[in-house]
Amino acid sequence: MNHTLNADGKRLGRIASEAAHLLRGKSAPSFTRNAIPTERVVIENANKLFITEKKQKEKPYQRYSGYPSGRKEETLQKLRARRGIEEVVRRAVYGMLAKNKLRARIIKNLTVKE
Repeated sequence: MNHTLNADGKRLGRIASEAAHLLRGKSAPSFTRNAIPTERVVIENANKLFITEKKQKEKPYQRYSGYPSGRKEETLQKLRARRGIEEVVRRAVYGMLAKNKLRARIIKNLTVKE
């Protein structure tokens, strides 16, 4: 089933939690814990999300290359400039999904549009 969320003027966390809830598919009658749900979520108007200036300048995003001293950190503002608002929304939703083997496969059902 397809769901469409309009992010115009809404907070990042509110949209992300709603998308994560829909992606998990617990409200569907065919829900099983060990299967990937068929729920698909499209988030529209992602560039119109309401994100405060403080959060854009101070929210850290980290990644690790696997090498010693390989941790890299950047702010939301730099991540948005480098990868776009789609990556910011995707990381927010990814962090709200259950931390198990299905998480990486479930996030593929998320589409973010500017």
